[in-house]
Amino acid sequence: MSEADRRWRDRGLHEAVLAGDERAWQTWYDESYAALERYVVWRCGESRDLADEAIQDTWLTAVRRVGHFDPDRATFAAWLRGIAANIIRNLLRKSRPAARGLVGMPAKPQTAEPWRVAEALAELPEHYERVLRMKYLDGRSVDEIAAEGGETPKAVESLLTRARAAFRTAYGSPEDAP
Repeated sequence: MSEADRRWRDRGLHEAVLAGDERAWQTWYDESYAALERYVVWRCGESRDLADEAIQDTWLTAVRRVGHFDPDRATFAAWLRGIAANIIRNLLRKSRPAARGLVGMPAKPQTAEPWRVAEALAELPEHYERVLRMKYLDGRSVDEIAAEGGETPKAVESLLTRARAAFRTAYGSPEDAP
């Protein structure tokens, strides 16, 4: 589907949703859920509990804020990912013991690995997270990422190198694990 067709379709669905058409919401939900779930589970470091909470909060926020969605600025899926990314960051912040005033209480599950991955991804700048998502979650090639972003493959390779380095820094060493 061309970008113009996508905008036209999203505008129509948006107007129908704002008018109270439940079928329009169901269409958006059915078309968006699987991709949103994959994204959120990835961003949550495969932590199913955190992902389930983030997915639920994302949809609740989307329902409340659908009037702010602008089909000319982004796809509905991209808008949902933006909401999800903010929700995940907030959930991770709230899970830290100091943030809750519960010093000494475990804020993370016994297996800290998923939380470390989720926290590392949440610390990355959006453009780093985006290129890592496109490469490792969506399975796109460097050439595909370059074509979509209007960049050269060399520029994308460089961005991936910097993004991976930033992720490694944010993730830390095994000694940093709780």
